[in-house]
Amino acid sequence: MWVKKGVVYKPDGSLAHSQSHAQVPFAYKHEDFLRIYFSTRDSQGQSRPTFIDVEYDDPTQIRYIHDKPILELGGPGEYDETGAMPSWFVDMPNGDIWLYYTGWNRTHNSYRLSMGLAISHDGGLSFKKMFRGPIMDRSIHNPIWAAQPSVMYDNGVWRMWHISGQKCEYIHGYPEPFYDCRYAESKDGIHWTSTGDVVLAFDDFLHAVGRPSVFKEDGIYKMYYSYRHTVDYRTNRDQSYRMGYAESLDGIKWERKDDLVGIAKSENPADFDYNMINYAHYYEHNDKKYLLYNGNGFGASGFAYAVSEK
Repeated sequence: MWVKKGVVYKPDGSLAHSQSHAQVPFAYKHEDFLRIYFSTRDSQGQSRPTFIDVEYDDPTQIRYIHDKPILELGGPGEYDETGAMPSWFVDMPNGDIWLYYTGWNRTHNSYRLSMGLAISHDGGLSFKKMFRGPIMDRSIHNPIWAAQPSVMYDNGVWRMWHISGQKCEYIHGYPEPFYDCRYAESKDGIHWTSTGDVVLAFDDFLHAVGRPSVFKEDGIYKMYYSYRHTVDYRTNRDQSYRMGYAESLDGIKWERKDDLVGIAKSENPADFDYNMINYAHYYEHNDKKYLLYNGNGFGASGFAYAVSEK
């Protein structure tokens, strides 16, 4: 179903804010070109969002590489003090753009994630935090953390599908998180209610869900996501991220149809997605369907694109 077309971009280390990684790509459509937002890391491993502009017909043809972050980190003690990772962009009626993002706080031996909201008044060149605090954090339904929302304004209701940290277990001496995918709703896109509905639940292999990408087609909610095991997923390709696909009639109860995902890790050890494939974002242009996605190293190898061909 998906035909891989090649790697689009990987940082060359020449920019101070972008020493490595091009993670969680998001396709934002302009009239004459495609803007791809992503998360990149500085020399301290701290993530910030930035973008490149590419040609629609061939995203490997890069028009422009932005030379600075579009959002800076939070102040001391704030939820995004050590990282800000873009998740979802929403166009508002007045021309502003809202950015839902994941804020990172490093802890003594792990990390904590929360959701933030930022706004752009200049067409997406720069964003400012709307609030000093997060719009969603750990809670009754999200005991460890909440992050990476996919957001949709749907029939007068703001809907969100996000990853939810449920527990940590020490594996090889390191506290590894287990996170599923959950659902939340809002009346204004700012104040969210976690319903407790589990969209993608744990099973014998699915111990973590990476970055849901939800869209609606012919009245059916559809989602691309990635999932992995918790043991040795960094070093064992059989345990690491692979892509999944699910469908829903109401956006709350989902049926996994991973056999229809149509894209998998490469079998060539030299390829950028041999060890893992993850963090996809689905978009359409001129009646064609596209996926942006990461490969090895959780974005360290850059991101690629694929085209749907029947």
